[in-house]
Amino acid sequence: MATIALIGYGEVGRILAEDLAPRGHAVAAYDRQLAAADGRDAPLRTHAATQGVRLAATHAQAVEGAALVISAVTASQAVAVAEACAAGLAPGAFFLDFNSASPGAKIHAAEVVHAAGGRYVEGAVMTSVPPYRSRVPLLLGGPHAEAIEPLLAELGFAPRVHSAQLGVASATKMCRSVMIKGLEAMVIESFTAARAHGVEDAVIASLQETFPGIDWEKQASYFFQRVIEHGRRRSEEVREVAVTVREAGLEPFSAAGTAERQAHIADLADAGVFGVRGEPGFARSADWRIEADRLLAAQKDTPP
Repeated sequence: MATIALIGYGEVGRILAEDLAPRGHAVAAYDRQLAAADGRDAPLRTHAATQGVRLAATHAQAVEGAALVISAVTASQAVAVAEACAAGLAPGAFFLDFNSASPGAKIHAAEVVHAAGGRYVEGAVMTSVPPYRSRVPLLLGGPHAEAIEPLLAELGFAPRVHSAQLGVASATKMCRSVMIKGLEAMVIESFTAARAHGVEDAVIASLQETFPGIDWEKQASYFFQRVIEHGRRRSEEVREVAVTVREAGLEPFSAAGTAERQAHIADLADAGVFGVRGEPGFARSADWRIEADRLLAAQKDTPP
């Protein structure tokens, strides 16, 4: 392995760097935050220096000489990143697309990579990355999926070839996300409204009776935390989910509403409603009620 290039140095990119670099792999990375003039790039640069990751000034510089490129950006940027990387992609290099994009977007990105001489593989990440890190369940798709599987396993990933046809792995993840991301949005909406009406304990007791296998208090706190911190990325993913549903010939009523709720929470988080990012108290409460109260207070301060 000459170099592994990480495109996107957010939560997922940094986790992968932490797992790959200590094993002796040369890791390069690019993130558009590196061009920020307001200091937002400082945590990324500090992290990269700690892990021995080489930060590049452009996409093309990051992928130059890399045998494996991993794209882990927001869903809306999946195709644009493939286009930006194409100019520097080494012949035969694997381009592993971690992004939660629709099957149509994955097929478009693959066309770009293949035209540049690379080998595109769609990677559908099937659950939240942090608990599993690089061992997160990963479905591989496309004509080069079988070729990359042993390489990824050797690097410490948990890959499984899902289909040689592009778009199948992505469709699997997107249809799952209708449920998972939708459940996040529904819990936030249901529990916050219940809190406003003073009936949250009764609602949770009823849900516990119907679904006794779920700890609704714990699950609600987790959902609030993840959406507050990552709602922007989640909303973009669910908009791709809506595209996937439309590609099936259905109107994405549920997915569209989920995307709006996730984006709404992200807007409030950006406005500081849930505290300051990186500071104690930001979306870290073990009690979802604290975040629901912040949300309700923000709604009272917002004109209809």
